Amino acid sequence: MITVAMTAAKYAAASFKWEETVHDFGKIPQGKPVTVKFKFTNVGNEPLIIKNATGSCGCTNVTYPKEPILPGHTGEVNSTFNAEAVGVFTKTVSVESNAAEGITILTFKGEVVQ
Repeated sequence: MITVAMTAAKYAAASFKWEETVHDFGKIPQGKPVTVKFKFTNVGNEPLIIKNATGSCGCTNVTYPKEPILPGHTGEVNSTFNAEAVGVFTKTVSVESNAAEGITILTFKGEVVQ
């Protein structure tokens, strides 16, 4: 069986190893923005370049490293959610990069309470 990691090593590519790709905030107070930090390591053998990272709606602000992440080094994609509307939420962040995996979808969820 060939895995993504083996393919990345064979073809000299960058590759993400995420600490988590889904984050559950649980219950959060209305009107208080929250931030999730999706941490990763470049486990490939080429510099990892994030070309773009976007949130699934205007209620999320996304920041990501603009400089290449060298093999073995770490970085993080941060997303701040504006918790204005009461209720359950699930949001995604799409990360476009030169990694062997292609586009990565990160997810965070929770419930905004009064």
